[in-house]
Amino acid sequence: MSVPVAETQRNTFGVPHLVSVVIPVYGGEKTLSSVISEIAPLTQLSESPDGHPFRVTEALLVYDNGPDDSARVIRELADAYDFVRPVWLSKNFGQHAATIAGMASSGGDWIVTLDEDGQHDPQDIGIMLDTAMSTQSSVVYAKPTNPPPHGFLRNSASKTAKWLLTKVFAGSNAPDYQSFRLILGSIGRGVAAYSGSGVYLDVAMGWVAGRTSTAPVRLRDEGNRSSGYSTRRLISHFWRMILSSGTRGLRLVSVLGILFAVIGVVIAIFILISRISGAIVTEGWASTIVILLLGIGAILFSLGIIAEYIGINVNMAMGKPPYMITTDPGAGPLGRTRPGGK
Repeated sequence: MSVPVAETQRNTFGVPHLVSVVIPVYGGEKTLSSVISEIAPLTQLSESPDGHPFRVTEALLVYDNGPDDSARVIRELADAYDFVRPVWLSKNFGQHAATIAGMASSGGDWIVTLDEDGQHDPQDIGIMLDTAMSTQSSVVYAKPTNPPPHGFLRNSASKTAKWLLTKVFAGSNAPDYQSFRLILGSIGRGVAAYSGSGVYLDVAMGWVAGRTSTAPVRLRDEGNRSSGYSTRRLISHFWRMILSSGTRGLRLVSVLGILFAVIGVVIAIFILISRISGAIVTEGWASTIVILLLGIGAILFSLGIIAEYIGINVNMAMGKPPYMITTDPGAGPLGRTRPGGK
């Protein structure tokens, strides 16, 4: 005999939601311990504001080979807490690749991704879970109720980049992208299984996730540490977001070609009319050079976009992995150094 949907929901409401927390670690030597200490109480059965029971079963610390002594801190935390699981990457792959590696290694009903710097409050996990359940969303992004703790220039650049992706490159959920996310476990592990090299995580989730929502949270300060993103890395971050969003970039090349073709026809008609009417007295060398430079610049820009797309496909065809999980380097042959490093 079949069980009505409403009856099934009543029977499963009291079953705790098991949560895996994924934290990519690049420069967390000074902040990671306090983040884990805040997560520790949530490993006991907790209840969201709307009454949904949940429990954090594991915190996966994905070591992305940063410049500080985060590896030592991860080992100490793994010894101190049973729920801490280190994930060691063979080299620095970047935040999104490290997050994907942690998602692939998780086992919870839900996956929460948060930063190592302490600006994301683990207590907000319950709020995000309530949003997921009330809206039946498979992905919930934290929506800050206060300005991000960055400079005005970086905040403005971030808003502009997300606007461009939404309006020009078909990234419909781009304004909501945040590194503080709640993801249905099956969706997160599925994305981690097929994501290729250079794919932007949030764009990849948008390909397969059902409903996406946001939950209001308040961001905290970043724990007295400088951002791990330089201007060059932020630009690279934005460019990867564009290339992952689909083939709109290639369409932009076509539009650019049509635009310059139309401009060329208009200039040709103008010159022809000027010749017939005798309005041209001297040759326009300056304008000719300007037109040539603009045309050559457009061609090179278009070739650059095409080359980027080809590069992504070449990397995937050659089997370049987005990440590589390895063992703790300190527990293997590389860790057998003499005292003093000799």
